[in-house]
Parts: sequence; structure tokens; C-alpha cells
Amino acid sequence: MPNSPTLMESLQALIGTPSVSSVQPQHDQSNRPVIDLLANWLSDLGFAIEIMPIPGQPDKANLIATLGKGPGGLILSGHTDTVPFNEQYWTSDPFKLTERDNKLFGLGSADMKSFMGLAIEAVKQHDMKRLHAPLILLATADEESSMDGAVALVEADRPKAKYAIVGEPTGLKPIRAHKGIIMESIRLKGQSGHSSNPELGNNAMEGMHQVISEILLWRHELQARHHDPSFTVPYPTLNLGHIHGGDNPNRICGDCELHIDLRPLPGMSSDELRDQIDQRVKARLADSDLEYERTPLIRGTDPMFTAADSEIVQMAEKLTGHQAESVAYCTEGPYLNSMGMQTVIMGPGHIDQAHQPDEFLPMEQIQPAVDLIGSMIEKTCMENDEH
Repeated sequence: MPNSPTLMESLQALIGTPSVSSVQPQHDQSNRPVIDLLANWLSDLGFAIEIMPIPGQPDKANLIATLGKGPGGLILSGHTDTVPFNEQYWTSDPFKLTERDNKLFGLGSADMKSFMGLAIEAVKQHDMKRLHAPLILLATADEESSMDGAVALVEADRPKAKYAIVGEPTGLKPIRAHKGIIMESIRLKGQSGHSSNPELGNNAMEGMHQVISEILLWRHELQARHHDPSFTVPYPTLNLGHIHGGDNPNRICGDCELHIDLRPLPGMSSDELRDQIDQRVKARLADSDLEYERTPLIRGTDPMFTAADSEIVQMAEKLTGHQAESVAYCTEGPYLNSMGMQTVIMGPGHIDQAHQPDEFLPMEQIQPAVDLIGSMIEKTCMENDEH
């Protein structure tokens, strides 16, 4: 095959190509060099290549690489970006794939550039002339920051297949559900004044004390009402993560801001939760004359849920020997599910190694990952059955 790198060469190239995404512009980088690498390799393997620019971001893109035609089929999906890093805490160069202690170290080795290299290796080890349903390799932008890549896919309503695997690091165990996330800013505006006379102002910090009390009461009610034992933390969580108000002890606080993080369970609506925040806080502050404003800090990601009796879950459980689990972190899975695909999260590496110095992929998972991906391709795209 022309220009076809070995597996280790492809992993070295992927890790060695920086593609940090961040909501902080000084850290944010283009993912196009990674997209171009994958596009060249997959084109050489006969895939039809489409590079989908991300609206408003000329240096960001998704890749949709398709082999085969017809209904059904399988998407193998991975994000091309990594989180920012602190090089001084790394034992080796984050952008150089380094082998030691039977592990491959490098930024994105687990989360999750390696998955795309392993998926390509699985393709190379199978006779793609046997495909009777399409195989799609999907590489996305900005999963670690804005989810703009996944949103662009939903807005375009493509690509489409019957099944999808998102290769996040799960230790090769299938995940069929995860919590969602919303992060909100709550801001109160009052009136500053001299602290010697409370009637000269309207204290926004005291108002925020009322807001926090109401939010904690609401959290207790949410956790009493919603429970899912499949999660390690079986209830929705709400964290008070940041607060700032006022500027001096002898001034009445005229402005106060609170940031919260809420992780809803499957079946809970992010829009309804935001509405409930507004209703409860406004009611609590009704007689205060304080101005209230709530602003989303991020777009937010809905919870993911794929039914336990779905074909993709049952296939994954049979091939891995593990019952599908639920996790607290977020992925692009719910975006693919929203387009009508049966989706599982399943890939090599462990989430415990993600987002920290000396991130690594255990080498003993490499061939099992290639074999598992190949078996899923066989089951969904090659076997002549009801799939």
C-alpha cells in the first residue's frame, strides 16, 4: 500500500502532531495537521475522504472517511484534539511517543489519538472487499473544549450508520451510558454603598447567600428524585465551584457571581434544569430588588443512554466478556445517538491516565484493541445477517 505507515509509525506521527484545543485562545491550536495525516492514510486505503470545516473556525475540521455503500454500517469515531499540558511535569517529551515499562507515553496516547491509529490497523488486517455495509472512520475537532466538531455533525445530520463506537479510553470495556454536564454563571447586581449604613445599598453577596441556600435545597430534591444504581455516584451532582463578589470590607457588595457545575443523569433535560434554576432563584429573590442573570459557561453535553438490549451493546458485551457500564465523564456519544445510531464508548487505555502528565497507553492492550475493532467491523459490516 503506497505511503502506508506501520502502526507504530502512525502512532508516532499522531502523538507528534500538536492539536491542543482550549477555551483559552493562548492554548488553542489547529487540528488540521492531524486531519490531513488521517485523510492521506485513509485515502491510500481506498476510503472516500470528506473534510468538513467547522463553522467560524477556519483552522478546525472534522474528517469523514467512508469505505463501502448501502444502509447500516459502523462508525469508528475519535476526537483529534488533546487538552493543554504542563511540560515541566512530564518525564518525557509529550509530543514524542516514548516506550518504557511496557507503556507508550505521549499526549493523547490514551485520550485518544491512538484509537484512530489502531482502527486503521484493524482495517489493514481485514479484507475490505468483503464489506456489505459502509465502514466510516470519523475524526472530530474540539471535543476537549467546545464540542463544536460534534455539534457540526448534528447540524449537518451526517454521517449516518446503524452503529457507532467512540474509542475513548475504557480499558476495552463497553460503556453505554454517561452523565451530562452543564456549567452556569449566576450573577446578581445590587447597589454598592458605605458599609456603615445598609440602607445606602443592596448587598449582592447577601443575596447570593440566599441563592446558594436555594440551590443546595434544589440539589437535595434532585438527588432524592433521580437515582440510577448503574453509576458509581448514582445521583446527579451539583458543585459550587467559584464565587466572587465585592471589592472591599467597607463597601456594600454591589455585584456577585457564582459558577456551578451540574452533572445530570440520563433522562434529565439540560434545558429543563436551566429553567428550574431560573424559576427557583427568581422566586427566592422576589422581594430583594436584586438583578439576576444566568449565563451558560459552556454549551453543555446531554447525558448518553444506549439501551442494554440494543444490538451494539450485546455485541460489545459478547466480544469483550464485560457487561456494559455507566460513567460520569462526557463524550461525543450522545451526539451520535441523537442522529439515530446505536452507540457505545469503547477503546484502549484508561480514563485515569487522561488529562494528566505522563499519559500512557498500555502496550498489552494494543493487539486486543485491534482484534476487538476488527471483530466489530466483521459483525456489523461483513457478516450476512440481520445487521
